[in-house]
Amino acid sequence: MQTNNKTDKTITGLSFIALVAMIAAYFAPIWWVSLTAPNYPPDAFPDGIRIHFHFDGVYNGCKAAGKGTRMGDEIIQKDLAHDDERYNPILDKQKNVDKGAEGLDCVHEMNTINHYVGMFPIATGAPVEKPLAKFFFGFFAVMLAGFACTQAKRRLIILSVGFAAVATWMVVDQYVLGHLAKHVTDYVQEAGTFFKEPERIKIWGDNVTLISHIVIGGLIAAMVVVVAGVAMLPSFQLLLALVPALLPVFFVIEYAAWLWFFGHNLHPWGAFTVKPFMPTVFGEGKVAQFSTYSYPYWGYALLVVVFVCLMLAILMRRKQLREQAGN
Repeated sequence: MQTNNKTDKTITGLSFIALVAMIAAYFAPIWWVSLTAPNYPPDAFPDGIRIHFHFDGVYNGCKAAGKGTRMGDEIIQKDLAHDDERYNPILDKQKNVDKGAEGLDCVHEMNTINHYVGMFPIATGAPVEKPLAKFFFGFFAVMLAGFACTQAKRRLIILSVGFAAVATWMVVDQYVLGHLAKHVTDYVQEAGTFFKEPERIKIWGDNVTLISHIVIGGLIAAMVVVVAGVAMLPSFQLLLALVPALLPVFFVIEYAAWLWFFGHNLHPWGAFTVKPFMPTVFGEGKVAQFSTYSYPYWGYALLVVVFVCLMLAILMRRKQLREQAGN
């Protein structure tokens, strides 16, 4: 009995470490991508045109460089000055950049570069996943809290109350406060910055709304299934840790899938004509005159910590269940 006590404490400790690492990973940069080219000199762009991928969006990865901001602004205006009126929105937006800013907005810069080969704006990627990611993390957090609990009845209470809280939070946030509608409006506006087909963009916005409804409903249904599964099958509790443990795998699959989408849905607005291609997921690549770099960042290391801790906890809990079944 003392051994089981020690094992339970170890499992709880591993689950707690995984929970803390997972929450930290949500706020951390998971992956970084950088583009370099001769017209982006290292003195102005020491890390190239760099962006950071988070679970809830894509953020600027360029370091502060006052000189770089002005130089970058001049480079973009010179490079696009020869293009036709389709590029005016870029020029107008770039001219509005604060010349006294301490850093360069590399997300906008990356969009401008991608526009050259006919790619959609970065913000149009994962339009359903990004705003709903926080609720999935809430879902996973409740699962881990339930897994860490050793008493069956208390585990069901934790799962039921926790899932009810996450579901309520999600419905209030997305519908009552109108964040889903606002997100779709922002998505349509961002897509319209580069893609001048209002009717088609409206269809995209409607699709994002519909799919978001389905995902929200599906997540609530998954909560019900998890509670029922844990109540009926003792071994089902292993899934409470296994699903969050696979977060690093889920991220890479999602990331690679959206890169494929961007590289295989090019449009004729680009100044350069390139064949559909698969952007670099991991490592170095080259597109036209641009060299690309794509690597995991420190947030991904946190996901690996989650994976290792939970897999160890699962093996220990699995052994406990087998011993209980044998007795």
